[in-house]
Amino acid sequence: MTEKKSRPSKNPVAPSGPHFLELREIKRLIAMLNQTGASEIELEHMGARLRIRMPEPKVKTEFVQVPSPFPVGSYVAGVPSQGGSEEAGSEGEEKTAKGGEGLEGALEIKSPMVGTFYRAPSPDADPFVQVGDRVDAETTVCIIEAMKVMNEIKAETEGEIVKVLAENGEPIEFGQPLFLVKPI
Repeated sequence: MTEKKSRPSKNPVAPSGPHFLELREIKRLIAMLNQTGASEIELEHMGARLRIRMPEPKVKTEFVQVPSPFPVGSYVAGVPSQGGSEEAGSEGEEKTAKGGEGLEGALEIKSPMVGTFYRAPSPDADPFVQVGDRVDAETTVCIIEAMKVMNEIKAETEGEIVKVLAENGEPIEFGQPLFLVKPI
């Protein structure tokens, strides 16, 4: 029997003992994974296997302000807030212009919260205030129901109610004008 002499392999990744890649080559593979954003590589050569798995990136938690489920925008007295046609908007503007005499300098009582507007303490009771009523800072002008809690809203100003801007039972937004008050 003749023995063959083994020659050194010309393949640079040929296994030499239990390892088939040198440490510098493994480091180069790790650097390539970092640059490309890949998370894993697996190599197999002549029965030897190398698998490099990068750790999962740590997730950074961010808080994002979520928009209100109710549309937020400006409220124009006399103009339907939802689904009105252009004609209805024009009529509403004309009504406001005609009925707006003496409203210059009027102050708005605005909603301090989102909820449902009620003019009276109960369905069969008289409204808290009517057009022409005088109010002071402690006068209750309406109730806003929010999350089953009835919140009494005070005028927080002194004057005469000149216009009611919200409808009874209507959903209202934060900052929406509810009444116009002419200062005395």
